[in-house]
Amino acid sequence: MHGFLSQALVITDRNDFFGPSSSGSGSLKYTEIGANASLRPHQDFLVAAQVLSRRAGGDGSDARPVLDYGVIDYQLHSSQQRTLGIQAGRFKNPFGFYNQTRDVAFTRPSILLPQSIYFDRTRSLGLSADGGSVYAEERLDSGTLRLKAGIGTPTTRGLEDQLFPAGMGIHVDGSTSYIGQVLYEHGNGHFTAALSAADVNLDLSSGFGNGELNFQPWILSLQYDQEDWAVTGEYAIRNVALSGDIRQSDTTGESWYVQYTRRFHPDWQWLVRYDSLVTDRSDRSGRAYQDQGLGPAHARYANDITMGLQWSVTPRVLLAAEYHHIDGTGWLPLQDNPDPSETRRRWNMVLFQLSLRF
Repeated sequence: MHGFLSQALVITDRNDFFGPSSSGSGSLKYTEIGANASLRPHQDFLVAAQVLSRRAGGDGSDARPVLDYGVIDYQLHSSQQRTLGIQAGRFKNPFGFYNQTRDVAFTRPSILLPQSIYFDRTRSLGLSADGGSVYAEERLDSGTLRLKAGIGTPTTRGLEDQLFPAGMGIHVDGSTSYIGQVLYEHGNGHFTAALSAADVNLDLSSGFGNGELNFQPWILSLQYDQEDWAVTGEYAIRNVALSGDIRQSDTTGESWYVQYTRRFHPDWQWLVRYDSLVTDRSDRSGRAYQDQGLGPAHARYANDITMGLQWSVTPRVLLAAEYHHIDGTGWLPLQDNPDPSETRRRWNMVLFQLSLRF
């Protein structure tokens, strides 16, 4: 059994992120409390689950505890050379380097993961799905090859407020979706490469019609790790198509980041990162979007320069701080900024976080 608690203070000079961060002394509405357990009733069977209470802005109603993941894992084959297994239940989606461990602050290189790839405002959609998955691991002379693939229904908790303005009254339900990842780790892990892909489908319903949303991301991930320092980069192409009575659109977005981390002391690490998001590659500046009266141009992109510092006070206590300078509001939470026309293009954010685990 394990558990964790994280509490952050978010301060912005303009726009709001995870609560009223631009007013007063900032926002304390970023809290994560989780407990997980695993049990192996047989050497080939594993049962694992996690319950999470997470508040990220809003009115706090989304902080009620929910099942973050819960799986029954059966290993069909296990030897020194290879492993093959299946999972059933609510499994974690395998994409990018950080998604399957993003729920615990101790596993993240920063308080916020690169928002162009790991959207916090639509976290439930990216984190897990209800269905089944398979995994395989082949240990080669030069390294380790891992394959993960799953089919299921994505979780959609809180998506209505993040994908569409609240006044539209659109309800979102998950539909059958697919995800997969191939990852290669060379030697002792000094070099890692991964390719992730998904076909995510959502059903939309409202008082004035129904529709469908299809999301197809491809993510290339690379990392070179020398223990005391590491360079990580990820690049994503995302196609988002809306069809039906609600709205018709088809756009292809682009995301990427480059990150450098340095451990200058056994208990201290600093980070610098550049993170870029474009919602529509054919309208990178957002000018056409604004000319159509759909919203401000800066809502269609975000360029983020991040600097961060982490201190492992003890193995169970982590303190972190980071600064963001952002041009654009492409990943700004809609629930904290219901009127995009009132947001500002250039803004700054400072975060402090205390994390505990047992």
